[in-house]
Amino acid sequence: MNENDTKVEQFGPCTIPNPAGYDYWTEDNSVVLFQTIFSGPEDAKKTVETSPVFFEQAGPKEKIYFRPEEVTAGIVTCGGLCPGINDVIRALVMELHYRYKVPRILGFPFGYEGLVKKFGHRPVELTPDKVAHIMNFGGSILGSSRGNQNIGDMVDTLFLYGVKMLFCIGGDGTLRGAEAIQEEVRKRKEDIAIVGIPKTIDNDINYVQKTFGFSTAFSKAVEAVNCAHEEANGAPNGIGLVKLMGRHSGFIAVNSALASKNVNFVLIPELDFDLEGEGAFLPVLKERVQKRGHAVVILAEGAGQKFFEDKGEKDQSGNKKLADIGIFIKDKITEYFKKEGVTLNLKYIDPSYIIRSVPANAEDSVFCGFLAQNAVHAAFAGRTGCVVGIWNNVFTVMPISLAIAERKVLRPERSTLWRALLASTGQPNVMKAKG
Repeated sequence: MNENDTKVEQFGPCTIPNPAGYDYWTEDNSVVLFQTIFSGPEDAKKTVETSPVFFEQAGPKEKIYFRPEEVTAGIVTCGGLCPGINDVIRALVMELHYRYKVPRILGFPFGYEGLVKKFGHRPVELTPDKVAHIMNFGGSILGSSRGNQNIGDMVDTLFLYGVKMLFCIGGDGTLRGAEAIQEEVRKRKEDIAIVGIPKTIDNDINYVQKTFGFSTAFSKAVEAVNCAHEEANGAPNGIGLVKLMGRHSGFIAVNSALASKNVNFVLIPELDFDLEGEGAFLPVLKERVQKRGHAVVILAEGAGQKFFEDKGEKDQSGNKKLADIGIFIKDKITEYFKKEGVTLNLKYIDPSYIIRSVPANAEDSVFCGFLAQNAVHAAFAGRTGCVVGIWNNVFTVMPISLAIAERKVLRPERSTLWRALLASTGQPNVMKAKG
């Protein structure tokens, strides 16, 4: 990665005084250093002097590009539900209305479908009164949908309603759609700011330290994990097995285990494992149960997919359809313990959509507000094709292309998070059959 990869597209010079009335402004050239850990002071100095990589710091600028009185803003929420979507919508509306005095804010229903005329969805005008209390509810007041839509049709709708800035709340697929919209707008030589706000409970957006909804999701998952522990601890040779979301990344599973402190094994997509043979999962699980009388196991939904035939099927968002690892592992544990002649009391819990459809917790709610406000600041500063996020605890703006270049995953071989997980659970670092 180099400095060109992190450069955000801008329409032109900002010459209009910002009406937001803040006491201080973010400097136009303020940046956030990408790398923060170096082998020593000399390495740090050399890197900063010769080949630094920076993100643009997010925040309100003293001068802006768009005239607020001429702006119609649009908001769209796409993909799966996530705690905090309504918090983001509310914060966007409040910032646009009260600080920037935007006269018209439109919410487009049911994701990108709401931008396509043939579906018949009409936009909803959003006002502070309409959104004042929506943070108390899960889901999205605008609804959501998955799947690709015709880019030309969506941009036609933006032109029809005179939208000057569109805020796209969603994950990887949503951001790809936002990038395509921005490219079409550029071809038509129009100034419509397209700004993404990354949303995924899996926390798997590239170069974003944390996505909103993640904290709430794993906090809610802990309730299921602790219930699994009580079930396991309350029966002889008890096993509590919990399947959590995490298609490609094990962040929810690992953080839930660390927060619960009652977990003995965590199986994630990023780490391969075998079922039988010396050192594999099932023998190690049996040894734990025989020694301690119970065990708690967390599975991320994307773990262990090597045990299934790849049929090449995809969902509406283009994601590979996953086989159900939860039921598979449940059956394999039952079969193995029966074969070994060991009594077993197994309880299987799948909280599934419960962890993503609840309202945001206090931490996420605050975080959502910051993301939304910085998205508005970026749009008014004439930035487009960009994503707001956080890096090294500073809010940033970066190109969508960088955010979707690859998926963020947990890297067990050099992850302090995984190291902490091993210390907490006591599980072997590798559960591969020997010999």
